[in-house]
Amino acid sequence: MAASFLLQGVTFALLVTCIPELQDRYGLSDSLLPLFLAAVPVLAGVGSIASERLVRRTSARAVLRVVQPAVCATLAAAGLGDELWQLALALGAFGLLVGALDASMNMLGVGLQHRYGRSVMLGFHAAFSLGGIVGAAAAGLGAHVGLGLPVLFGTAGGVIAPLALLAGTRFAGPAELGDAVREAAAAAARSIPWRPLLPLCLVMAFAYIADASVSNYSVKYLTDGLGSPEDVAKLSYLGYMVAMLLGRALGDRAVQRWGAVPVVRSGAALSALGFALAAAAPAAWAGIAGFTVLGLGICAIIPQVFAAGGRLFPADSDAAVARLNLFNYVGFLVGSPLVGALADASSYRWALLAPMLLVLAVLPLADRFAPAATASSPAPTGPPVRDAVRGTP
Repeated sequence: MAASFLLQGVTFALLVTCIPELQDRYGLSDSLLPLFLAAVPVLAGVGSIASERLVRRTSARAVLRVVQPAVCATLAAAGLGDELWQLALALGAFGLLVGALDASMNMLGVGLQHRYGRSVMLGFHAAFSLGGIVGAAAAGLGAHVGLGLPVLFGTAGGVIAPLALLAGTRFAGPAELGDAVREAAAAAARSIPWRPLLPLCLVMAFAYIADASVSNYSVKYLTDGLGSPEDVAKLSYLGYMVAMLLGRALGDRAVQRWGAVPVVRSGAALSALGFALAAAAPAAWAGIAGFTVLGLGICAIIPQVFAAGGRLFPADSDAAVARLNLFNYVGFLVGSPLVGALADASSYRWALLAPMLLVLAVLPLADRFAPAATASSPAPTGPPVRDAVRGTP
């Protein structure tokens, strides 16, 4: 499973770090860019819902084996065309398939976690971050040596797709999972109240607005706003993902030592500082440093949202995770158009202040992450609380 998360991290990073090249190749204007970027999470949501029906008829393993190589094909297609409608079709297919990929990949991951009775999703998510580092580095190298998108995306798709097929032969099946997937799905289907989860839903949305801002606009900000060469600009996303990986490697220890509330507060403060540093950057190196600080901060928030939701509903932690994960797509849906529209109306410097303010709004909500804040929830009667995070940021 870790291999699947890693390969998806590579694919996603290659696409988002090459947005300026996609604009140049297809003549996509800055005013249209937010619409194209917003369409991807919308279609990903559709793909996620559709995959649930397919999984009922087949299995999460079967769906994942098909959609992950297909995502690689859409990446290659995005680099081959030269008309705007061709880019729209490629990104539309990418969005639909990524939604199905995220859903099936996480179903398998949560099923394994349910089976083991301990947290394993953080490790899978760290593999996604590692893949993001590899993808961003490959994109930067491609820009440095002058590879065009047809060669870069075509080669990547040709390499990743066979690896995805190979990884698919090792996915956990009924023999390994037993009733874990069915039990997790049954838990997610149970009715739990929305109201206690709403503050956590807001935090999740704010965190993913920040993440979408970096994924979609960090490279473009450095190239258009700071005049950086494209190969150097791609270091912004690379630094962000390296910091995310480092933070996830150390995050559990920090929570165990200081508690969730200080970790979430410090993460929100660091994230806001990162946005401020990036917005005030006099040169590319300062922008890269700002996005790196941002990655170190935001990585601490997202896993703790899931953990807090699990503490609210100990017997139905999978249902809480399913609810909270919806706001992953809400954040991406809001983040791309928000930053893009503000940048089009003013500049990227000013546009980065919007997600900065939203991240600061996490500070007064941090108390919701304290165990004492969930003391009134039902006593644990089910399996151990399991933290889970999405396969894609």
